[in-house]
Amino acid sequence: MADISTKLLFAPAVEEALHEGKAVVALESTVISHGLPYPENVHAAQSMEKAIREEGAIPATIGLIDGKIKIGLSSEELEFFATTPGIHKVSRRDLAYALATRRLGATTVAGTMLCASMAGIRFFATGGIGGVHRGAAETMDISADLTELSRTPVMVVCAGAKSILDLDLTMEYLETQGVPVLGWQTDELPAFYVRESGFRLPLRVDDVETMARIASEQWECGLKGIVVGCPIPTEHAMDPKPLEAAIDEALRLAQQQGVKGAATTPFILGHVAQSTGGTSVEANVALLINNARWAARFAHAYHINRQ
Repeated sequence: MADISTKLLFAPAVEEALHEGKAVVALESTVISHGLPYPENVHAAQSMEKAIREEGAIPATIGLIDGKIKIGLSSEELEFFATTPGIHKVSRRDLAYALATRRLGATTVAGTMLCASMAGIRFFATGGIGGVHRGAAETMDISADLTELSRTPVMVVCAGAKSILDLDLTMEYLETQGVPVLGWQTDELPAFYVRESGFRLPLRVDDVETMARIASEQWECGLKGIVVGCPIPTEHAMDPKPLEAAIDEALRLAQQQGVKGAATTPFILGHVAQSTGGTSVEANVALLINNARWAARFAHAYHINRQ
């Protein structure tokens, strides 16, 4: 069997933390290269890492560089990923290709989960997971994030699923895949820019210690991914009515222009940002930092309990 460690290149702080059994939180690089405009992308990446360190954990932003999976990008590498055009978007299906061709690769939610698991990292903070796209009955456009959650033992701390998706079908798909969706101090699935979606969650958690115990039980039973839905902070939440109007317009334009597959979400989020005068970008950054902070707290409690 091949030694996967030959594919991994660790930042010294991450390697030391893993060796000593300390809390590490993975972060994706697609949000830097494809999700947010410059300089907001750099600000978000730096602020997420800062929030994780403040909670006693070590951040590990993941990306592909020169045929290796880098577990923990440096400050210079974060800036490079934020400013360099044409960086390849890497999910599970793209990983071998990107490594073999030595492409620069920004990992998606699914790609980051996979690489984090390879590195022995169990906690991951992101903005919102992908899901079943609207109109998927005709297009079959379903994010690889959902199947990755069913096969990879990582807790994904997010602001629920992106509100541009079909949230009802996304929840149904996750249930079919056996993926628990835990509401963090909420009874409803958060919907990225807004705190409430109207979709009630069957599982709610209100304290960090219980979240850590759930993670332990999940993985000790040989089960896989966990979704934790953290609502965006109240002061940054958006008004759902104009937001939904902007999303509907973006979906119509995407259909007219033939935007499909991996290009769909960046196109729609970009249009929403333009339509809201940048308010959605501010909300996106705020929820990313909030998720990073809670992921660090969950990871820290989990590792304390295992000592």
